[in-house]
Amino acid sequence: QRSIRYKWQVLLWWHNFFILWSTIDAQTRYSIPEELKQGSVVGNIARDLGLLVPELFRRKMRITSEAGKQYFNVDLGKGELLVTDRIDREELCGQRPSCLLPLELVIDNPLQVHRVEIEIQDTNDHSPSFLTKEKVVKIAELVNPGARFPLESATDPDVGANSVRTYLISKNEHFKLTVKNLKDGRKIPELVLEKALDRETQAVHNLILTAVDGGDPVRSGTSEIKVIVLDINDNAPQFEKQIYEANVSERSAIGTEILQVKASDADEGLNGQIEYVFAEQTSDIILSLFDIKPSTGLITVKGVLDQESDSLHRFDVTAKDKGNPEMDGHCGVEIKINDVNDNNPEIVVTSLTTPVPEDSAIGTVIAIISTRDADSGDNGKVTLTLSPKSQFKLNPSISKHFSLVTNGPLDRETNSQYSVKITASDSGKPPLTSEKTIIVQILDVNDNPPVFSQSSYAVYVKENNAPGLMLCSVSASDQDSGENAKISYSILDSKVQDVSVSSYVYINSDNGSIYSMHSFDYEKLKVFQIQVQAKDQGSPSLSSNATVHVFILDQNDNTPAVIYPSSAALGSLSHQRMPRSAKAGHLVTKVTAVDADSGHNAWISYRLAEATDASLFTVNQYTGEVRTKRAVYEQDDSSQRLLIEIKDDGQPVQSATATVSILLEESLHEPILDLRHKMSEPSKKTGRITLYLILSLASVSVLSLVTFLILAVKCIRGSRSSGSCCMRRSDCDDYKIPSRNLQIQLNTDGPIKYVEVLGGDMMSQSQSFRSCMSPMSEYSDFTLIKPSSTTDFKEVISVLDASLPDSTWTFESQQVSEFNVGHGVLCQIDVKHTI
Repeated sequence: QRSIRYKWQVLLWWHNFFILWSTIDAQTRYSIPEELKQGSVVGNIARDLGLLVPELFRRKMRITSEAGKQYFNVDLGKGELLVTDRIDREELCGQRPSCLLPLELVIDNPLQVHRVEIEIQDTNDHSPSFLTKEKVVKIAELVNPGARFPLESATDPDVGANSVRTYLISKNEHFKLTVKNLKDGRKIPELVLEKALDRETQAVHNLILTAVDGGDPVRSGTSEIKVIVLDINDNAPQFEKQIYEANVSERSAIGTEILQVKASDADEGLNGQIEYVFAEQTSDIILSLFDIKPSTGLITVKGVLDQESDSLHRFDVTAKDKGNPEMDGHCGVEIKINDVNDNNPEIVVTSLTTPVPEDSAIGTVIAIISTRDADSGDNGKVTLTLSPKSQFKLNPSISKHFSLVTNGPLDRETNSQYSVKITASDSGKPPLTSEKTIIVQILDVNDNPPVFSQSSYAVYVKENNAPGLMLCSVSASDQDSGENAKISYSILDSKVQDVSVSSYVYINSDNGSIYSMHSFDYEKLKVFQIQVQAKDQGSPSLSSNATVHVFILDQNDNTPAVIYPSSAALGSLSHQRMPRSAKAGHLVTKVTAVDADSGHNAWISYRLAEATDASLFTVNQYTGEVRTKRAVYEQDDSSQRLLIEIKDDGQPVQSATATVSILLEESLHEPILDLRHKMSEPSKKTGRITLYLILSLASVSVLSLVTFLILAVKCIRGSRSSGSCCMRRSDCDDYKIPSRNLQIQLNTDGPIKYVEVLGGDMMSQSQSFRSCMSPMSEYSDFTLIKPSSTTDFKEVISVLDASLPDSTWTFESQQVSEFNVGHGVLCQIDVKHTI
């Protein structure tokens, strides 16, 4: 092989054929001879288009042909355009001088279309041939030399130089052959009489007519010419025109008159009567489409005309007289078929990319579309339109090609697919239209994060729950699809009481169910938060969070605990003394108990379960005060034993007992102040000791008065009937800390029964405090029971028993250590009552 490149053209010599390649106006053209062997290389299409061979397979290079049948393919490994089937130029293009086979080369990523034209060059693979193998020509013996007699022309499917070039006649002494060139390029052989005929000498002359083409090697075809010498009738019919031309619409009905040929004959009688017929070599197609009236020469439509199949029909008409011998004349007829807009335009989708990512940029090529219309002229001009408000638009590309591109943002969550309706209209009158709908699937992109059904969840779980209990189930949804919509749940790390929240709960990553890791204790933990994250499986993944508030509900799982008398709290017998002179209502002692639960579960009531003499003592249901119901009789036992039952208000009821032993003594005149203050035995004192005692009492009285005045100034309201004082705050009945919703509730209906301090907002750990009275009203303590949280507050609260008779009070304030209690620090104030 030898190649020469110049000015974008390459001339290849291959198997004695020329292959021409050129690129003009973004189109690539190759010229190849017909009948190439399968597998023959047309050219290196990758190199000629500037494409990289390694990318051809990835970009899915492929070829589409408007001819319908696929004659070529691309070797993706080499980038060469190969012949895959037999190519017969005559079958593809007939007698057209130029035979172009258009191809479309489609490449993806990005989508590109290259138009390639293959020019099929004719090879001399057909010999000239005659329709009839024997032609009979009748010539009167009196015809003068120089008379011409048209013969049948040969046909050759080849074109150009390979078609019929000339005609030859076998050697004889009477005739010679001339070739008449018509304006349409046809060559008509004519038999010319050179020497007069003599029927008596030779009645029949047998000649051989040879048609020769211009190919290399030369091909030829023959036909026998039989010349019969006739007698007399010496004038042949003569047509007024050598060529008759007419136009007719392809929609013409059968019987429509087209034109009339007319010939005349100088003879008279039968020798001058003319009959018109189609020439002997007329093809069957012409005979099926047209008809001629023998007597008038009027040519009419006989069959269905189709301009798209053949726009021009040529044939010969013969005029014969009825003389003896018969004479004839010849003329040519050309009928042009006028196009009528009778073909709807076609929409051909050459390439379609689907699905399309929803984040595709505006202008992304979705499809390559071409149009076809078998009509010609304006009837074959096609325009494409889209439905209004479409997300796509059409951009014109190369000849009769359009690219369908995006014209706006795509959203799969709004439309998972688009139906693009394309309408094709030609320019005929009236115009014809056709429609085609392209379904464009939208590929999901991870552009939507998961969304929880609630931004915040509240969960209430009873304490003492079984480990592994499902607390709640959170759910999130994702508008995306596929992997982008698959959601996994997790708990973000946070601290609860300085411990990771993952030690309290865990979550099922598939369904969002949250389970407890162990049993909860309300007395240790009342509320905590969980941050749950929902994350999809997209790339990159998207996530969102929700808060789960877990509230632990108190259960009555704690029995009341006796804290006074201290010996009773330790489980032993508590010993108390009381004078026999005590009257009814005398305060003997006070039993104090607390309950670690809260709310109703911590409301404590006292009941005298057993007594040595039940008629002598009574126990206050709410305060636990043990008082005498009557005066002591002389016959009453000196040792009294009381069994006091302490119950809470929960379900089921929890209870405890305290045993108190009371010793009745004759010489006891003053009330018992406290277990820590024991009465001294009466003894004889000297005058000096009496003086010291008087001075001490006077000092204590003055100190008590000063302390009382200071407290009175600090209290906004002091009520001797309520028997309570709130330090640093104005209202004891309803005391609130705004920032933490701290409430102190007092029961003021009669003697104080209980005091409850409630604190904390919804986000905090709610706390409850109760007052705890000392065993005797003359010494009362406010005792903090349940320390458990972190935020501090410092308040001084003193709750005094108001059921005692009026007397002189002194206050002894004792600062106690700070307790970690919900949201505050409480200090204890001891109030001492002096009679």
